[in-house]
Amino acid sequence: MIDRRLFVRGLSAAVATASTLVTESALAQQSKADAEAAKQIARTTENSPFRIGIIGPGSRGNELVRSFLRVPGVKIVAAADVYPARFAQLNEACGYEVPTHADYRALLDRKDLDAVVVATPLGLHAQHVLPALESGHHVYGEKTMAYTIDDAAKIVKATTAHKRIFQVGHQYRYSPWIRAAVARVQQGEIGDVTHILAYWNRNNNWRRSVPDPSLERLINWRLYNQWSLGLLAELGSHHMDIANWVFGSTPTAALASGSICYYHDGRETDDNVQAILSYSGGRRFIFTSMTDNAKMGDQLWLYGTKGSLNLTLQDATFFYEPQRITKTPPAKDAKGVTTSASYNPAGEMPYRGPGKPVQVTTAEDPTTAATRAFVYCVRTGTRPIADEHVGFGSALAVVQSNQARLKKQEVEVPAAI
Repeated sequence: MIDRRLFVRGLSAAVATASTLVTESALAQQSKADAEAAKQIARTTENSPFRIGIIGPGSRGNELVRSFLRVPGVKIVAAADVYPARFAQLNEACGYEVPTHADYRALLDRKDLDAVVVATPLGLHAQHVLPALESGHHVYGEKTMAYTIDDAAKIVKATTAHKRIFQVGHQYRYSPWIRAAVARVQQGEIGDVTHILAYWNRNNNWRRSVPDPSLERLINWRLYNQWSLGLLAELGSHHMDIANWVFGSTPTAALASGSICYYHDGRETDDNVQAILSYSGGRRFIFTSMTDNAKMGDQLWLYGTKGSLNLTLQDATFFYEPQRITKTPPAKDAKGVTTSASYNPAGEMPYRGPGKPVQVTTAEDPTTAATRAFVYCVRTGTRPIADEHVGFGSALAVVQSNQARLKKQEVEVPAAI
């Protein structure tokens, strides 16, 4: 049974959507009293007004807005952006006209905000998150937490110093099927996890159309080093965070490579990357991403001594290893040892039956679950699951993987704070 301390820490996800209680998992084993208490807290707070200001209502910002607006009581009351065209898109998403500011500092000066959402380019995260915290606002900040480790550390310290809630946009921490599956892994269902292989492949060039060449770096910021850490940050950060979660630690070293091998269009960030993160005990996380072939898509494979787990954007499935010989049989006599063939493909073919899917009582979109959880945390003062320390751990992995890519050598990953 999951203990009360872990239940309280997980309350922000379990209560944010009461139906995230799952079957056939550790989360389903919570006591009826704890589950009922969580639902009661949700019922007493879910309809209170909650006013949000957003800095950066672009493509991702608008997706977050749509998710936040699914939470009862939430209203977007202010927005800030240097590109005015985005305000019309925001108004369409909200269904009403949102007061706007060309300068984010004017938004932070408002007295009618319960929280601020930061969804600006990665290179600007710290520039917007830190003043938001310092001005007394709770913050939902998109991943990766910051462009540099120093800036990520400043966000951690500011969150503590100003006693604010900071939640990073690692929404897969809130996915019902991923939470259920990881809980079972942590209970030992597939033994000791030694390797995680992660893929995020796409077949598109990541480029958006630009109405005016002067807007190229503003709209296609992910393609330029000034604002972006490329595929490692925009895609790999999610999987690196899951690796930290499963392994229960941050990596000790990073090795990475990348290149522009297909989209020779003036971009600076690589159109394919590969990264290897080393964890204590010889454990490894391996990530690959390409943008000219979507085979494998977005998925992770966790390999343990007793079985494997496949995680995708839609589901989770366990597979189990056949029983293996753990002791070497004694020799038949003193004259020699009878040996068998060095290789036998039996049991090593890739298909071992349909596996065992993780059953959940809801398939709520992870981003919606994450935004709902943030609102709950601010309303009740509960610490988020994807808090500043989770964000810092992922930032360590992303930033140092990028350093390894640039230096073309393995680099050390500093310890988490």
